[in-house]
Amino acid sequence: MDRRNFTAGIVAAGVGSRLTPSAMPEPLHLKPNGWMPNNVFPVLLYRSAFPVTPDIADMMEKSFTQNGWPPQWRNGVFPFHHYHSTAHEVLGFAAGHAEIMLGGEKGTAVTVHAGDVAVLPAGTGHCRISASDDFLVIGAYPPDEHWDICRTAATPEVLERMRRVAFPASDPVSGNAGALPRLWIAT
Repeated sequence: MDRRNFTAGIVAAGVGSRLTPSAMPEPLHLKPNGWMPNNVFPVLLYRSAFPVTPDIADMMEKSFTQNGWPPQWRNGVFPFHHYHSTAHEVLGFAAGHAEIMLGGEKGTAVTVHAGDVAVLPAGTGHCRISASDDFLVIGAYPPDEHWDICRTAATPEVLERMRRVAFPASDPVSGNAGALPRLWIAT
């Protein structure tokens, strides 16, 4: 048996890894916080959305692409508070673990692990507080959305840009039938 089939068997059996996708994400409702605008749409935090395997980064990129959120980079999360006014963002945590502050200074700290996914609506503050040496993130966005980096209070023009960011056609983890359209439309 080759390594890939062995790993798939271990994951299917539930041995040595966190398991299959969580159907429902944890919604985190963040209010404006200091200079951070945040968004009326909640952050969606999927725990164990992907099985931890040697090819998890490739698996995330393929899944995000199939679900209409093409990946744009592999790296980490900036260690300073910032938000994007021109794009919604999905962060697929492919290796290691980190503590991320969501919502700006004195926001909500979350610990993420390989296999987790966070969907951040435009305007959501985020910052890496700490991370393991092997921490790896897959960053993806809906088509035709190009991210910017905002590190100051939102002006009326920035708030208008955020309002014009298109509603995503699908959930990056589970596609058209996923939780994002239901949870964001209800907001």
